[in-house]
Amino acid sequence: MNAPAPSVQPRNALSGRRALVTGSTSGIGLGIARALAAKGADVVLNGFGDRHGIQRIQDEIAAAFGVRVGHSDADLSQPAAIGLMFDELQATGSGRLDILVNNAGIQHVAPIVAFPPAKWDQILALNLSAAFHTMRLAIPLMRQGGYGRIVNIASAHGLVASPFKAAYVAAKHGLIGLTKTAALETAAEPITCNAICPGYVFTPLVEQQIEDQARAHGIAREAVIRDILLAQQPNKRFATVEEIGAFTVFLCGAEAASITGAALAVDGGWTAH
Repeated sequence: MNAPAPSVQPRNALSGRRALVTGSTSGIGLGIARALAAKGADVVLNGFGDRHGIQRIQDEIAAAFGVRVGHSDADLSQPAAIGLMFDELQATGSGRLDILVNNAGIQHVAPIVAFPPAKWDQILALNLSAAFHTMRLAIPLMRQGGYGRIVNIASAHGLVASPFKAAYVAAKHGLIGLTKTAALETAAEPITCNAICPGYVFTPLVEQQIEDQARAHGIAREAVIRDILLAQQPNKRFATVEEIGAFTVFLCGAEAASITGAALAVDGGWTAH
């Protein structure tokens, strides 16, 4: 007897849905926004950058996938700016929000005793508090629309720690706790909340980090990748933004309705140690 064919999301699986992806004018966030648009979701980008460059990104996504693409340059470290962004969301397009992806974040590396307090505050504001503020405003819209998917981009550092990354590790651990709390509060509704915990993902910022480390240590690019950046990843390869985008799309679809409150590692075995 032949096994049933595996379920494959149709091209328009997210048609009629509207998604906000924070920190999405480049890197992982942009990859996620493109993946959602490819499945038919209208997307709202968020992030700083050259206005003309961002408009080109919007136009390219809209033309490629036939969806509406908006943009907000809200500074997510400021709760008032987040509030204004949501006012604009409700005043434009359909006024609905079905999908929220909290991806915006920054990093700083220093020993705790030398960690600048202002940098601590900035990282906690953007990497953790911003997600609280977007979620508290998004959940009522999801309840109103009868559908909600929240995906918080945490990190392997939300599950394990590394030295010299106090603020980032604290924020990402906190983001996973926030994810679980929101999942419990919405569990009886058609809303889910999950965290994806990537290891290293290859982006232009990581490429620059490779080059900087190679110069600083006087070693080959391959050695930087293998012995420094991916030292904790058993598979010794970077994830791609396309992989993170595809996983996010799955969590945002109907097939993932029973997955909520999970911290899902995409880290090449890092946290399996």
